[in-house]
Amino acid sequence: MRIRIPATSANLGPGFDSLGLAISMYNYVTIKPYTCHSVSIKGEGASKSRLKVNNIFVSIFREVYNELSKDQKKFRFEFENNIPFSRGLGSSSAVIVGAIASAYEMAEVKINKEKILNRALAYENHPDNIAPAVYGGFTTSIVVDNCVKTLKKEIPSYLKAVMVIPDRAMSTAHSRTQLPKAYALRDVTFNSSRVGLLSAAFFSENWDMLKYASFDKIHEKRRMIKLKELFTVRKIALKNGALMSTLSGSGSSFFSLVYEKDAKNIQDILQKAFSNFRVEVFDFDNIGFKVEK
Repeated sequence: MRIRIPATSANLGPGFDSLGLAISMYNYVTIKPYTCHSVSIKGEGASKSRLKVNNIFVSIFREVYNELSKDQKKFRFEFENNIPFSRGLGSSSAVIVGAIASAYEMAEVKINKEKILNRALAYENHPDNIAPAVYGGFTTSIVVDNCVKTLKKEIPSYLKAVMVIPDRAMSTAHSRTQLPKAYALRDVTFNSSRVGLLSAAFFSENWDMLKYASFDKIHEKRRMIKLKELFTVRKIALKNGALMSTLSGSGSSFFSLVYEKDAKNIQDILQKAFSNFRVEVFDFDNIGFKVEK
């Protein structure tokens, strides 16, 4: 079997740990029965030999597969990784969702996407990245009694994602230590009002509202201070027609939602301003992970 898992951009400004969307940058994993345990990696992580020995995808796959099947088959795992590590593009969520879905497929046990999403919650305890990795599109999610409740909206093809991917990583675990343990009521109110408006704007396709709804007072500034160029990325993107421009996950990548007609121009301007960063235009993924036999 072969599985395709999309990259994701989460938080989307005010939607801390709850909002996300899927982007058409993919990791691919091919799994086949083999005479011994075997791992090969192309793309991201190919030079890291430890990933062949201590591979999180393989560990989660084995844990789930062994619960579902009594046989002790050995497998060859062939990874083609396109999602950068520690750049706020959901690489860990792609691993978790991909491993769980693959284990069910190889064990020949049918399961729906809702169950895969809730199984993934055991490995990543907030749904902002795992929900769009499962369903695709724009997702708004909450957790109730250890179950994810999600609504999905497909993103029209006339919208594109302009991703600025810096040459420096940001650790999600470390960035969370920079966040305060308590917030002022005015900041919480600021974010909650904008989460509501941003979600409504996506579902009603009122894209002009995003320029008002996509700002945050909970996490972005504290994370962006580690890479101050990101403040300029947002300023340039919005000045040149981006509908919204937000830190992608915990960074270091920056996400801008743009009309297709503006995408190339915004990409060129940002690339000229940040020649040492990678700037790319992507379609949105409205499917989520996809298994191919």
